[in-house]
Amino acid sequence: MRCLEPIWATKTETGNRLRGRMEAVFDWATVRGYRNGDNPARWRGHLDKLLPRPSQVARVKHHPALPFTEVGQFMQQLRKDFGVASRALEVLILTACRTNEVVKAEWSEFDLNRSTWVIPAARMKSKRSHRVPLSAAAIEVLETTRKLDKTYVFPGHKRNTHLSNAAMLQVLKRMERTDITVHGFRSTFRDWCAESTNFPAHVAEMALAHALRDKTEAAYRRGDLFEKRARLMAAWAGYCSKPMEPASVIPIRQETG
Repeated sequence: MRCLEPIWATKTETGNRLRGRMEAVFDWATVRGYRNGDNPARWRGHLDKLLPRPSQVARVKHHPALPFTEVGQFMQQLRKDFGVASRALEVLILTACRTNEVVKAEWSEFDLNRSTWVIPAARMKSKRSHRVPLSAAAIEVLETTRKLDKTYVFPGHKRNTHLSNAAMLQVLKRMERTDITVHGFRSTFRDWCAESTNFPAHVAEMALAHALRDKTEAAYRRGDLFEKRARLMAAWAGYCSKPMEPASVIPIRQETG
C-alpha cells in the first residue's frame, strides 16, 4: 500500500500497471518457494477493498473536437480534398465510428443494399460486434471507393494493405486544422445529439457503441435500437450537409430627439 496509495489517484494507469507487475512477481515467488500465503498485490478480494477502482479515479482524456455548429462548413471543405484518406474521414464523421474501425473496414462487412455495416468484435473497443446504420450520404461516399480494392474499403499505398491510422490526421494537417483531432468528431456528434436533437441519450450512446452506464437498463435492453439509430444517423448526415449560415445582425435604429 505504501507503494500504490501515493500515486493511485494522480497516476492511476501507472499505479495499476505497477500493481499488476507486483502481483506477477509475488506469484512467481510463491511458485518458486520463496514466499507463502496470499498475494498482497491481488486485486479481487484484497486491494479492491482498500483502493477505489481505476475507472473511478482515472482522469478522462478529452480529445480536441470541432464545434458541431462548424461541421457543415468543415464537410464542405473536406469534400474538396481528393484522396482515400479524405473519404475515410468523411465516413468516420458520418458514422461516428473510431479510427481503427474505419481504416481496417473490409467490403465483406457491408451490405449496402440494406444500409448496414457490421464491425466485427475483434475491432471494437467493447469486444462486441456493432451494427452501424448507413445514411444515404455515407453510402454515396462508399460507392466512390468501391472499385479501389476487393478487400479493403480504404486501401493503403502498398498492395493488400489498408489505410494507416495516421492517414486521416494528415488530412487535418493539410486542411490546417491541427486544433482538432480525428477522435474528437465523436464528441462533435455527441454534442450535436445533446444540444440540437430530441433523440434520447441512450440512442446516441448506442450509436457511439458505448456501454450503457445504467446497469439495470443495460440488463433489460436486448436490442441494439437499429431503426432508431438509423433515423439519428440520417438526421446527422442531413445536418453535416448544410453549412450553418452566419447570423445576420440587424442594427437597432436609434431615435433622435
